[in-house]
Amino acid sequence: MMKVAIIGAGAVGRLIASFFAEAGMSVTFVARRQEQVDELNTHQLTRVNVDGTTTIHAVMATTNLATLPPQDLVVLAVKYGHLQKLYEQIIAVASDTPLVFMQNGLAHFEEALKLPHNNIAFCSVAFGARALGHSTVQHNGIGSCKIAIGRGQQNAFQEVLQLQNSLFPIEVVEDAQQMLFEKAIFNSLINPLTVVLQVKNGELVTNQQAFLLMQTIYKELTEAFTNIEQTISFNDVVDLCWKTAKNTSSMLADRMQGRKSEIDTIVGVILSKALVNGHNLPTLRTLYHQVLAIEESGEQS
Repeated sequence: MMKVAIIGAGAVGRLIASFFAEAGMSVTFVARRQEQVDELNTHQLTRVNVDGTTTIHAVMATTNLATLPPQDLVVLAVKYGHLQKLYEQIIAVASDTPLVFMQNGLAHFEEALKLPHNNIAFCSVAFGARALGHSTVQHNGIGSCKIAIGRGQQNAFQEVLQLQNSLFPIEVVEDAQQMLFEKAIFNSLINPLTVVLQVKNGELVTNQQAFLLMQTIYKELTEAFTNIEQTISFNDVVDLCWKTAKNTSSMLADRMQGRKSEIDTIVGVILSKALVNGHNLPTLRTLYHQVLAIEESGEQS
């Protein structure tokens, strides 16, 4: 039985854990809060499926990665801010243990590849997931789980790559950095707008003014990155909004919970890359500062 440690028991970590456990893998969460660990160990992991049914999956949980026996795979499903605090613990994991990074944005890409591990992969997800309580996850929308090898051999991740499921489709992508960049572009088009306007993804299409703003940002991005139109059409962005119409973006969820968002590691990185190309992206930059202002106002209140 394949042993998988998933660092991070948020919505994304819980959803992938449910499918791993369903496939017969032995899954252990590494979570920060003892109360969550206790609940997962007591009540296991519940997934509310897209059709409204529920399934329960056997998992284990701990707060200390170092206490686990050798694992066949370690998945890092935490946000970038928390990831930086974990590098010392990850270095202590045997170098022949494959690692999968599931962060948004691009800030973690080069950092991860500095680790001594032989096999490192990156993951980009387009499914909808919402954490309920400490041990339940709601699967809000079916979307792809793209995996690209950053270093090492694809066969080191073979058991995960073979987890083909109609509810959890896995796609192997060649270029990890390009995959993360394209996901950051999608996020930059959708997430900041949902935060400032406080709307779900679908309203960016049904609200005429929001739609025009999204079009304007897309135009700015295609002028700054000349190859974007070849891989991401505006229709692709609209389709994603429709597919995730009822979803609350991760950035908006952070605002609603009073948490710091990933605006810097997603939009901030895109703005920096565009500036190198001589483009300021005024509309996106304005949204970027609006989100930062909202967060700063929340911290002061």
